[in-house]
Amino acid sequence: MSDHGAPSPSAVSAAHDVRTVVGRLRRRIRAAADTGDISLTQASVLARLIDNDGLSVSDLAGIEGMRHQSMASTVAALEGLKLVERRPDPEDGRRMLIALTAEGRRRAEEARQARGEWLADQLQKKCTEEERQTVITAMAVLERLLHD
Repeated sequence: MSDHGAPSPSAVSAAHDVRTVVGRLRRRIRAAADTGDISLTQASVLARLIDNDGLSVSDLAGIEGMRHQSMASTVAALEGLKLVERRPDPEDGRRMLIALTAEGRRRAEEARQARGEWLADQLQKKCTEEERQTVITAMAVLERLLHD
């Protein structure tokens, strides 16, 4: 592994390929869960709240890469569907946190399960055992990129 300097041609090519494939795969996985009466953006917000129950609109906007006003509209629509609710932040009473309702949690967990099942099914149908092991190894390599 090289420490510094300009990236090698293979690093540039790998970066392009990873970004392209991960982006397309992410969109396809998200589409695998039938979101029914909610948009993909709304479904993404529900998914974020499964593991982070209690985020502000600003937090969600930052995570999703959206403007605050757009996220406020998204949250309001989810509130109208009774999938999220606002709660006072226990550490700062002036701030409101967005949390899943029981129905919102059920829908988000069903969608997560559907996405996982779709991906496992695709890996089973379209890949050999050796290819699946290669994917597992590649994911460990990519995971290292996330840690300093």
